[in-house]
Order: sequence, then structure tokens, then C-alpha cells
Amino acid sequence: MARWLPETLNADARRLLATRALRGWADGVVSVILPSYLALIGFDSFRIGAIVFGTLLGSAGLTLAVGLASHRVGQRAVLLGASLLMLATGVSFFAWTAFMSLFAIAVVGTMNPSAGDVSLFLPAEQTAMAEAMAPGDLTAGFGLYNVVGAFAGALGALSSGLPGLVARHTGYARVSAERTVFLAYAAIALTVALIYTGLRIGKRPPASAHRAAPLTKSRGIAIRLSLLFSLDALGGGFVVQALLALWLFRRFALNVASVGVFFFIAGLLGSFSQLLSPLIAARIGRIRTMVYTHLPANAFLVLAAVMPTPATALAFLLLRSAMSSMDVPARQSYVMAVVPPEERAPAASVTNVPRSLAAAFAPLPAGAMLSASTFGWPLICAGGLKIAYDLLLFIMFGSTRPSDEGGGNE
Repeated sequence: MARWLPETLNADARRLLATRALRGWADGVVSVILPSYLALIGFDSFRIGAIVFGTLLGSAGLTLAVGLASHRVGQRAVLLGASLLMLATGVSFFAWTAFMSLFAIAVVGTMNPSAGDVSLFLPAEQTAMAEAMAPGDLTAGFGLYNVVGAFAGALGALSSGLPGLVARHTGYARVSAERTVFLAYAAIALTVALIYTGLRIGKRPPASAHRAAPLTKSRGIAIRLSLLFSLDALGGGFVVQALLALWLFRRFALNVASVGVFFFIAGLLGSFSQLLSPLIAARIGRIRTMVYTHLPANAFLVLAAVMPTPATALAFLLLRSAMSSMDVPARQSYVMAVVPPEERAPAASVTNVPRSLAAAFAPLPAGAMLSASTFGWPLICAGGLKIAYDLLLFIMFGSTRPSDEGGGNE
């Protein structure tokens, strides 16, 4: 029977939900403030795109390294290390303003320019969440995990208008007010690290870790999924939240507060829509849930690109937000369900790393497009690539059902 919430939400799962919320809030603030702050210190659209490229490229490399090592050191050690890196990233973005310095920090740090989680935290938290729940609760559990993150990210986006408000009412320079957001980001990292220390699972690698090589039984399906997910992520890289905010700034001259309110509403729509994902997946399966909700969302994205007014463009973007995230819990739980438990950590890494790597290559051409024109070319590129992904996913995996859907694992 489909459930809105998992039945096996233990203390470790609740801790992971808390850290996801805190990181979501920090990412929501930064994704809107980052392009505004970089523009204030003199960066053009191409350099802003390059910084976004650096954040995604670095996340991909770090995620691959820690994902393949987590079966040896345990998820908790990975998450604590990631928290310390997040702390260093926030302090460094506050301390330096030169382009090459910020680009280097973006590559080696944890800054996330997206509304979704594309950081090195993701594979370790996904694996820990899977360990904390029964198999039948996976889709509902990941749905709740993503709802919490998306809702917190929406609140973070709404909070992005506070630095400008403070600057207007105190006479404090706006660039300085926005720069303090990176210190808040660092403070969140410390809080997250403290919560991770209380995890009971993932303290040490499983007893079989030294005997089992990563991705042996599930190598084939994981590689095929990773290639498809990469196509989706390449499209998403053209419209990560920071670049979408930049397009709204440039195309319609919207201010940070207005864009923050838009992303707050979009985040609410996206987060609560994910609660429907386990219900739909229980009736029609995970793959059909992913495809049937994603296709219309991508059509709305293309339509938003050609709208002549901010009201119509924002309306189609909100329609897209109401459906575009419903595939996320289904996708995450599908990967966890079709691989054996001992291979979940490397499978999560191998299916997420190519997503981050593929997404990293889109911001550079997207920034170049925005430098040349304010028309919505990045949105059109994103929609087209994502529609291709939806169709290929259905063709390749529409008949591959995990055991809890009445099928068998490959």
C-alpha cells in the first residue's frame, strides 16, 4: 500500500533529514545571492558561468572519490569531512574576491549553485538513508528527504532578499551585506557536522567491504542509468538556479528580492509535489512516474524561454516547478532498489557523479549565451536535452522493474 511517510523513520533518519534541511537552506540562499554578488564585484555573465562550472566540476570529482571510498571508511566519516570542507568554502568565499581565487575555491569546495543537491554529501546521505529504512519505505523516505531539502531551499531563496533589505535600511553597502551570506554558510557547516557526530549507522564500513569490489553485480545497469542521468543533468546545467536567477536579472531586470520570492514559491511547489511521487510510483511504477511527470515539465521550460513578459515567463516556470521534481525520489529509490545493499554506496556515487560532471559543462555555454543575448536560449537547450532523456529512459528501462514492483533485479 502506498504511504505518504515511511514507517521506519528512526533517529538516524531524522538526523539526516535535519542536515538535509540545513544544507538546503544554505544552498537556497547561496544560489540566488551568488550571481548577484559576483555581478556586484564586476564579473560578467561568462565569468559567473565559469564560477558555476567550477562548483559543479569540483563536486563531481569529489563525489566520485568519496563515493568509491565510503565502502572502506563509512558514511559518517565522509559526511564529517564534507562538513569541514563546506566550512572552509564559506570562509574562503568571504575572504577573497579575485576571479582566479574564487574559481579555485569553487572547484575544490562545496558551493552549490543549484536548487537540488549536487554535492559530495549526496551519495553518503542517500546510502545512510537507505540503511535507516525498510526496502518498502525507500520511495516514501526519499520523497520526504527531498521534500525537506526543497522546502528548506525555498526558505533559503526567500531569505536571499534580507541582505538587500539590511543594506537599504542601514546604509550598509549591498555588496558587503551579500558577502556576509558566506559566513552564514560556514556556520551551517559547523552545525551540520555536530549533527553528523550523533549518527549510529555508517560509523565503520560493513564487515564485507574488504571482500566485495564496488559495482560487480550491478555494474551494467548502473552504467546505463548513469549515462541517461548525465543527459538529464547536462540539460539541467543550463538552468541551475544561479543561472536561472541570472537570466531573470538580465532578461526582465528583476531584483534579488523578487527573484527570491519566485524561487520560494517554485521551491514550495517542487517540494510538496514530491509527496505525490511515492503514491504515483506505487500505482504505475518508478520509471513511468519519472517520465510522465518530467515530459510536461520540460515543455513548460521551453515555453517560458519564449515568453515576452516576466509574468508569463514566471507562470510557465512555476508550472514547470510543480512537476519537475516529482521524478527525484522515484529516481533515487529506483537506483537503491535495483542494486544489492552492499553496492548501494558505489552505485549512488556512479549514478550521481556523471550527473554533476555533465551538468558542469553547461554553465560555460549558458554564460556565453547570456553574454550575447538575454533571450532564453539556455532554457531551450535545457528543455530539449531533458525531453530526449525522458524518451530514452522510457525506451531503455520502461520494462525493467525492481523486485518490490513485481520484477527482478538485473
